[in-house]
Amino acid sequence: MVARLLMRLFVVLSATAVVAGLAWVYAVPPQSLRVTRDGVPHLAPPVAHPVTGEAIPLERLVQHYKGGGR
Repeated sequence: MVARLLMRLFVVLSATAVVAGLAWVYAVPPQSLRVTRDGVPHLAPPVAHPVTGEAIPLERLVQHYKGGGR
């Protein structure tokens, strides 16, 4: 009887900790989840290529102008 009660308590505490942790990361995300190492937001829309006008990821444009792009 006591073992069953302790197991339920453990499950409730574990589930509460997981939900609280996920809520915290969602509400106050760390800086590493907001931008890439180049400072580009993860959820940035595609941008127009300066020469051809085609849509390219913002990350590729930033890497190009930093000297590491294709």
